[in-house]
Amino acid sequence: MAAPFRSVFMTLSPGGLIRSGIAAPAGSVANARACLRSEHSSTGGRGVDESVDEYKYVERLVPPSRIPSPPKHEGSAPSGWTPPPETPPSLPYMIRRSRMHNVPVYSDIKHGNQKSTLVRKVEGDVWALNKDVKEFLQQLTGRETATQVNEVTGTVRIKGHFEKELKAWLIQRGF
Repeated sequence: MAAPFRSVFMTLSPGGLIRSGIAAPAGSVANARACLRSEHSSTGGRGVDESVDEYKYVERLVPPSRIPSPPKHEGSAPSGWTPPPETPPSLPYMIRRSRMHNVPVYSDIKHGNQKSTLVRKVEGDVWALNKDVKEFLQQLTGRETATQVNEVTGTVRIKGHFEKELKAWLIQRGF
C-alpha cells in the first residue's frame, strides 16, 4: 500500500516569522503525528520551524499596501503613460487621475452593440466639461454627439467609442 500524501505548508505570523510544517490527509492523523515526531525528534523541535532570515524572500511575494507615487520624468513613457502636470489647469472642472495614475476615461459596451465612452472622477462644473467635450467631438466627427451627465457621481457618458481621442485631448488640456 502506498504511503499517505503529505504536503508542506508555510504561514506568516504578525511578528514577521515564517512557520512551516507538514500536513497529512484527514484520515491519517496518527501517521502525521508520528511523522512529525520522527522528523523533528533529532532537533527537539515542536514540528514548527521559525526563521527570521528567510522572511526577506516572502516580502517579495507580498503585494505593497499602497500604490507608489508616479515616477518623475518629462514626456510620455514607452507604455504611452504621461505623468500629470505639476499644476492643474485653470478650468471650472477638474478630472482626478485614477489610483494607478491614469486618466479616467473608459469604453463601455452594453447589450453587445451599445458602445459608449465614460469620463469619471469629474469634480467641479460637470456641465462645463460636457459642453467642452461636445465641442471637441463636433470638430472631430462633424456631427453632434449624444451625452449623458450624472452630477452625483461626477461622470459624463458619451455615445460612441472615443476613448483614445478623449484621453489624448484631456492630457493635452493638462489633466
